[in-house]
Parts: sequence; C-alpha cells; structure tokens
Amino acid sequence: MASTNANVWGLQDPSLIKYQSYIDGKWVSAKEGGTILVTNPATDEELGTVPEMGLEEAKSAIAAAGKAFASWGKTTARHRHDILMKFYSLMQEHHDDLARIITLENGKTLTEAKGENVYSASFIEWYAEEAVRTYGEHIPSPFTNIRNVVIKQPVGVVSIFTPWNFPSAMITRKLGAALAAGCTAVIKPPPETPFSALALAELSRRAGIPDGVINIVTTQKNVIEVGREMCESKIVRKVSFTGSTPVAKSLYGMAASTLKKISIEAGGNAPFIVFDDADIDKAVEGAVACKFRGSGQTCVCANRIYVQSSVYADFASKLAEKVTAFKVGNGLDETTTHGPLIHEKAISKVTRHVEDAVSRGAQVLVGGKRVDGAGAFFTPTVLSEVPAGALFNIEETFGPVAALTKFETEEEVIALANSADVGLAGYFFSRDVGRVWRVAEALEVGMVGTNTGLISHVTIPFGGVKESGIGREGGHGIEEYLNQKLIAFGGI
Repeated sequence: MASTNANVWGLQDPSLIKYQSYIDGKWVSAKEGGTILVTNPATDEELGTVPEMGLEEAKSAIAAAGKAFASWGKTTARHRHDILMKFYSLMQEHHDDLARIITLENGKTLTEAKGENVYSASFIEWYAEEAVRTYGEHIPSPFTNIRNVVIKQPVGVVSIFTPWNFPSAMITRKLGAALAAGCTAVIKPPPETPFSALALAELSRRAGIPDGVINIVTTQKNVIEVGREMCESKIVRKVSFTGSTPVAKSLYGMAASTLKKISIEAGGNAPFIVFDDADIDKAVEGAVACKFRGSGQTCVCANRIYVQSSVYADFASKLAEKVTAFKVGNGLDETTTHGPLIHEKAISKVTRHVEDAVSRGAQVLVGGKRVDGAGAFFTPTVLSEVPAGALFNIEETFGPVAALTKFETEEEVIALANSADVGLAGYFFSRDVGRVWRVAEALEVGMVGTNTGLISHVTIPFGGVKESGIGREGGHGIEEYLNQKLIAFGGI
C-alpha cells in the first residue's frame, strides 16, 4: 500500500493529496503492492508514496478510457465546455494548495508555482472555449450532383506522457485539448512529481468529468512495459509526449507500430544571442528571465548564450551582478529566488558541464558549485570565455548556469545557433529592424523571442523543429486531437 505523510503538505484542503492512482473513476493501489517514494528536492524529506503500477494496470486504464470514449466522444461541444469551465474554476478556487503541491514535489519557488497554476488553468479555460469552435467546412464540388462537407471528430483514446519540470501545466496543455475535442486520456506523470497530477484528477472528478475519461497510471520501475502498452495498444489512437529527445524517439518508434497520431515536444538547447546593437540592460533582464526560471530547468531555457565581442564584457559583468543577488533555498521561503534542482542526477550533469568548460579555459564569474547540506542545490552560475566546443554548447544543461560564448559576426552566430540537432526555441536581442527579420527567419527553431526572454503562453503554437518534436500545443492545438472526415453527398 502507498504510504502517507500528511503533515508535510500543510494544505487548506488535505483531500487533494492522493496516494493512489486513478483508473476508471476509482483510486487504486498496485496489484503487486509496489510503491514509489517521492521526496522534496529542497529538504530530502519524504512526501509519501504512490503505486508502482505495471502492465496489467496500464491495460485496465486504457480499457477504461476506451469504454468512456464511447459516450464522452458523443457529447456536445457545449457540454464539454461547461464541464471544463467547472474544472477551471476549481483550479482557481484551490490555487494556493495546488501551488504548494508543486513547490513541495518540484522545488520551484512558491511564486513560480503560483504562476504555473495560473498557466496550467489557462489551458483548461482556453480549450473549453476552443471546444465550441471546431468548425467544419463546405468544399465546392466540380460536379453539380455532389456536395462536399468536412466534419471534425475526436481521435479517441490519448496516451499522455509528461515531465517533472512543470508538474501541472504540461498535463493541462495536453489534457485540456484532448477533453475539449472529445477524447479520453491515460496519463503517465513523472515519478518525481506525481501528486500534482493526482490532485488534478481529484478536481476533474469534482467538476463532473465522467469515470474513465481521465486515468492516471503512476510508474517508475515498470515504465518500459507501461510506456510500450500506452504506445502500442490498438485502443490508443494518439500519443502526446513532453520530455527528452532520446525517450521521444523511443516512444515514436513504438507508436509507429500502429501509425498513431503523435505530438512530441522534446529537447531544447536554446540559443540566446546578444548583438552589439542590443539594449544591454534589456538583454540582461531577458537572460535572467529566460535562463534562470525554474533554476534553469525548462525546455525553452537559454542554454547557449552567444554575445558579440564588442559588448561581451559589459553584458557579462552586468549579468554576473544580477546573478550574485540571487538567493537559493527552500521554495516555501518567501525570500528565496531560486529553488533546488530536481535530484542528484541533475546536480551531477550540471557539475560535469561546469568542470568541462573550466577545463577548456572558461572562467567562473559567479557560483560554479553545489550548495553543501540537504537538498539538490546548485549555486546560480555565470561562466565567461566558454569555447564553442564545450558541453554547454552541445548538450542541454537543464540547470542554473549561464555559459557565455563570444562571437564576431551575424553569419558566424547563426551557424553556431543552427548547429544543434534540436530546434525548439531561440532568442536574440537587437535594435536593428533588418537584423531582427533576418535572424528570426534564419534561426532553425519553432519559436523565436526577439528582444524578450519569455515566449510561453496559452495562445501560441508551442513546439519545435528538427529533433525537438512534431506538432504544436496551445493556440489551435485542439486540431492535434481531431480527425477530419469528408462526407460527400451524392444524388442531389
């Protein structure tokens, strides 16, 4: 059985914390009794356990979703809109508790966690409104006795895989679109942060979403067999994944066995470019927002920071000054600006990247090491003179380190920026209108921030190119969960 540690949560509504998975409207434990231990990355304190589900439970969840689709898929768009708006209202009503859950299991500051809940709820609201706008089309026929009508229908059962860096928002960005379209879902949340997902399931139940429409399968050791079933089952008609590129490729291969529709948002390694005609103060502000949000653990974080040589020293000193003022600590502490990394593996990767850069001649301007004591803390860091061949410029770091690389010309930096196999987001700062257009069009990414370090919100098409993924979420992302069907009316 899953274990509880209710004293650590401090919620206004303790019933939001669930220590079981959610299948067909029931809270269930693993048949074999296994559990997954979840800890607070800021304190190493145990938060509780959730079930270690396996293949049998995954099949049960998929079957429940398939059964529920028979009725949910036939509901009216207005009906789905109304239920989703109830769900949205409940997320607002329990805003403080949902944010606290995010902070405790993920580590990000409470301010950031509250921002995530607002962002997360916005997807439910947005897609509630999109549900009633899934318009069809009349296409003129070349024949006088034929009328062509195109309608849109829900894909069916959707398998959803989400990461730990946004424990709530990465679920609702997919789930909101799926539910609005008339699909049902099986969700595999990350083992590091399952409690946000389970709290959302509880609120969905209170909102009146029928049994089987949402199912949550928690797993860690059995992730390969669970993931394979969620991708290969013939009941499942679509797979949506956010996470690393290697895992994305694996799931893509599994889903290809039945030619499922698929949406993938994978690795980032975003370039951040500062040209010599930029407003340096604004560029520093943009770098702080873009690089250090979530302690550098977001897929659209600036990872490769390229600064033109004539403004390099000015930018580096001003950025270092800003970063020196950061306060690392427990996210529940109001004075904390940056929380921990998610676990020791994350600390090891950041440390490896810093040591590699220093061995290649980089200089540590601020930070550069982990914080002693409990928790997975790494000091916010600025490195200068980082060579183009350093790991920072090859691998996605996912940590609070700004690694600055010098460049000379526009052509040179575009080549450096486009040298990555991935292409999710890119950023640059310049006050030259011509350059803004040239560089924005030249960067091989799905999203570009010009003179801003923040690009994510509900209305945009979020996604990448190259090995960063397939499809788009947000904006008109409901289309990813719909099939078009032509109905040709003859004999007229």
